[in-house]
Amino acid sequence: MKKLSARRRHPLAAVVVLLLALAATGGLYAAFAPAGKAQADETAQSLAIDEGKKLYSVGCASCHGSGGQGTTDGPSLVGVGSAAVDFQVGTGRMPAQQPGAQVPKKKVIYNQAEIDQLAAYVASLGAGPITPTKSQVDPSGADVAKGGDLFRTNCAQCHNFTGKGGALTNGKYAPDLEGVSPKHIYEAMQTGPQSMPSFPDSTMPEQEKKDIIAYIKTVNGDESEDPGGLSLGGLGPVSEGLFGWIFGLGGLIAIAVWVAAHTAKAKKS
Repeated sequence: MKKLSARRRHPLAAVVVLLLALAATGGLYAAFAPAGKAQADETAQSLAIDEGKKLYSVGCASCHGSGGQGTTDGPSLVGVGSAAVDFQVGTGRMPAQQPGAQVPKKKVIYNQAEIDQLAAYVASLGAGPITPTKSQVDPSGADVAKGGDLFRTNCAQCHNFTGKGGALTNGKYAPDLEGVSPKHIYEAMQTGPQSMPSFPDSTMPEQEKKDIIAYIKTVNGDESEDPGGLSLGGLGPVSEGLFGWIFGLGGLIAIAVWVAAHTAKAKKS
C-alpha cells in the first residue's frame, strides 16, 4: 500500500490560529476586566456611603432623623438626591445653625470629599437629582441672549433682572447670585431649594440651564457695564420708582422750598 502523504497546511492556517488566539484573549479580557472595574467602582461607592453615613450621624441626624426620614426640626431627605446635598452643604447652608424663615449661606465646614460622601449616603436613601458633571455646568458656547430671556421669564420675579436678589414674603428672600458657582446654580435649578421651584430636565433641558448660567455670569462679570452709572436697572422697577420718589421728588421739594424762601426775602427787601 502506498503511504498516505501528509496533509499540507494551508498558507493562511497560521494566520487563522493567531486570530483565534487573539480573539480568545480579547474574550477573556472582556469577560474579566469590566467585571473587575465594576466591582472596584461598587466597592468605592460602598465605602463612600459608609463614610457618609458616619458624617450624617454626627452632623445631620439630629434634625433629619437617623435614617433621613425627617423630624419636626428638619424635612425628610429620602429622594432629594446627591445634587441637593452638594448644594446645601457646599454653600454652607447645611448644617443649619438655627431654625428660621430661611437658612442663609455661610462658611462651608466640610471639604469636597466629605460632601461627596454625604451626598452618596443620602442618594442611597432614594433616587433623586444627581450632582452634575463639569461638562453639564460649563457655560462655554452657551447662548447668553437666550439665557437672558429664560432668566427674565422664570427667575427675575424673585432674583431681579440680573440676579441681585430680592425680598419675599414671611421673612424669606431670593439670594444674590453674583459669585455663585455654575455648579451650585445648576443644582439650585435641579432641586429647587427652600422657596425656589425646581426645574428638572423635563421642564428645562440641560442646554437651557447652561444658557441661564452664561447670562448670570455675563451680567455680573467685570466686563458688564451699567450705562446709567448705577445698577438700579438690575433691581427692577420697584427700586427705580423708589429712587425716583425719594431723590427725584425730594429734590423738587427742596428746590421749591429754596425758591419760596428766596422769593419771600426778595419781597421784604
